[in-house]
Amino acid sequence: MASVVEKPVVASGVDAGDAARRRNVGAPQPAGAQPVEADDEKKQLKKEPSFLDVLDQWEWVIAPILFTVLAFFTRFYKIGLSPIVTWDEAHFGKFGSHYLKREFYFDVHPPAGKLLVGLSGYLAGYNGSFEFKSGETYPEEINYTFMRQFNAFWGAVCVPMAYWTAKELNLKRPTVWLVTLMVLCENSYTTISRFILLDSMLLFGTVATTLCWAKFHGQRRRSFEPEWFFWLFMTGLSIGFVTSVKLVGLFVTALVGLYTIEDLWRKFGDTKMPATELAAHFVARVIGLIILPLLVYLLSFAIHFAVLTNSGPGDAQMSSLFQANLRGTEVGRDSPLEVAIGSRVTIKNMGYGGGLLHSHVQTYPEGSGQQQVTCYHHKDANNDWFFYPSRRDADYNAEEPPRLIGNGDTIRLIHAQTGRNLHSHEISAPITKSDKEVSSYGNLTVGDEKDHWKIEVISDVASWDRSKIRTLTTAFRLKHEVLGCYLRAGNVNLPQWGFKQIEVTCTKDNKPRDSYTHWNIEAHTNEKLPPGDPGKYKSPFLRDFIHLNVAMMTSNNALVPDPDKQDDLASQWWQWPILNVGLRMCSWDDKITKYFLLGNPLVYWGSTAGLGVFAILVAWYTIRWQRGYKELSQHDVDQIHYAGIYPVIGWFLHYLPFVIMARVTYVHHYYPALYFAILTFGFLTDWFLSNRQKVVQYSAYAILDAVVIGLYIYFIPICWGMVGSNKQYSYMKWFDSWRMSDA
Repeated sequence: MASVVEKPVVASGVDAGDAARRRNVGAPQPAGAQPVEADDEKKQLKKEPSFLDVLDQWEWVIAPILFTVLAFFTRFYKIGLSPIVTWDEAHFGKFGSHYLKREFYFDVHPPAGKLLVGLSGYLAGYNGSFEFKSGETYPEEINYTFMRQFNAFWGAVCVPMAYWTAKELNLKRPTVWLVTLMVLCENSYTTISRFILLDSMLLFGTVATTLCWAKFHGQRRRSFEPEWFFWLFMTGLSIGFVTSVKLVGLFVTALVGLYTIEDLWRKFGDTKMPATELAAHFVARVIGLIILPLLVYLLSFAIHFAVLTNSGPGDAQMSSLFQANLRGTEVGRDSPLEVAIGSRVTIKNMGYGGGLLHSHVQTYPEGSGQQQVTCYHHKDANNDWFFYPSRRDADYNAEEPPRLIGNGDTIRLIHAQTGRNLHSHEISAPITKSDKEVSSYGNLTVGDEKDHWKIEVISDVASWDRSKIRTLTTAFRLKHEVLGCYLRAGNVNLPQWGFKQIEVTCTKDNKPRDSYTHWNIEAHTNEKLPPGDPGKYKSPFLRDFIHLNVAMMTSNNALVPDPDKQDDLASQWWQWPILNVGLRMCSWDDKITKYFLLGNPLVYWGSTAGLGVFAILVAWYTIRWQRGYKELSQHDVDQIHYAGIYPVIGWFLHYLPFVIMARVTYVHHYYPALYFAILTFGFLTDWFLSNRQKVVQYSAYAILDAVVIGLYIYFIPICWGMVGSNKQYSYMKWFDSWRMSDA
């Protein structure tokens, strides 16, 4: 049946123009009616956007800009107020000076962050002459304010990156703002960023890696597209950077590694995925997340070696050949090439991180009670030894022409300072009980055959002839003639009674490739021999790289608390999450500006409580899932998985190592872990408030934001500097362990 189109009914008294506007535009106009433009109709129907609508539309631009401006203000304001070398500026400023003077130094951290400190000094016009002694006043010619601002930049940009990370983790806008505010208004982050330290760069690397990982995860359904490759390689670059600043960066690397393993395992279980595509995923991750970070890490050391071409305080940590190629070094310069009886030498262990054979008048507290023999990384007269003939060699005459030493010769080593013989016997070493103790014993006339060592030449980088020992180039082993064991220094540190120096033992394991049983002559003097130039041979970069990294890790492991010393700045792992303690960064004299490392109470306590709440949440849903409840969608499960579980894993990876390790620890070691606790708190807030009434949501977020900002402002003097008597700041001392005042 044909449809009937009814004519519009117009009530009496209604304007004919209004009726016309409600008719079809193409309908014929009645006589006398005023024509209406179509544009007029659109203007009537279309509502002009309000100012709030514009703000809402452009929030993704306005919010990060606003947060960034606030971040730079809080990190830069009054940054040059204190002209005093504050806390670890004494260390890292000094390292920057070494780069500017191109002097080789040694430190337990990789070089990237310290290279940037050196760059900040260079840009500030600093020439490297200041010693950066703790508590000293900066001279007028050093623009320390600019150097601090350079460091503060890295801390400030963490704030917008936190915004983008929270957004990428699919948190709702109010939660994104809350997470960003918690990073912006975290007092400890503000304070630590305002000085010439590595912590702001470490935080930057940690936050950047997390952001790039989240971005890469967001591209998981667009594999092999340009943006997917971009965030994969940006994640790799971030990993390379953060590990090149501090080895703590390996913890966030482990987080990305766990995600990658899970991701590839899921793809491996997808039987519809072609094998070639699976292989491409694997290769892309190997290149982007392993090779690329390793290249960045290697590059930082290549720049480090390229800049530090002059001899400096860290020479002894490196191989003899490396030292011989530094400008101004005494190693190898004019040293006789071949070694003879009567030569005075220093003997370098060739294992990675090895030191110089050393002895001193102090004796072993147990065992033989004889004079200690160690390996030591600093140069002094206690490293000097004389080559002497064995006690059987009664025909030796010191007035005769020098007798060269070579492979198979049996010799004695006499300690130059004390005149005692390098000695070993049937007594267990103090630490490595399976090896024999090595000591200094007797003198030129008192001793026995246990002072005898047989030389075994291993290699020579300068010659195929292994019959002689040559300065720098010959690697040899020293075999104890009576016990049949080999002199070894295996990077095991002695206790405080041995000054934390490296234990030297005699091992019965005959392993010719064990580099810790390899030795070479580093410095050599003998007036009866002509001078040579053994330093013309270069040490390979990769060997120097490995050598320095082993030395870094060995020295880092030796940073254990000294029971004989009181360290008022050190703290324990359990104190950090509950904000039990802070740290005084300088003298507490009323005449200087004082700074105190302490976090925002809500950020700390809220994020720590959030970790426990998250564990309960996961347990709750796991139990209900086991009982057959299907209350979570796949989207919900993924949100818990990636926005909740991974930040918690990140917290554990950055926190637990400091629980386990025996080294001395400080409050700033918790700061990377704190960032992941903040992300966890953001997830929980988002989870519990998302389905609540608007009034509840707005009220909760308003209270949280206000308390975070309010506490930040309340404690802001500890960040920007406390001037005058510290007693006027006693109002901030909530607990006795918060020592920001003496009141």
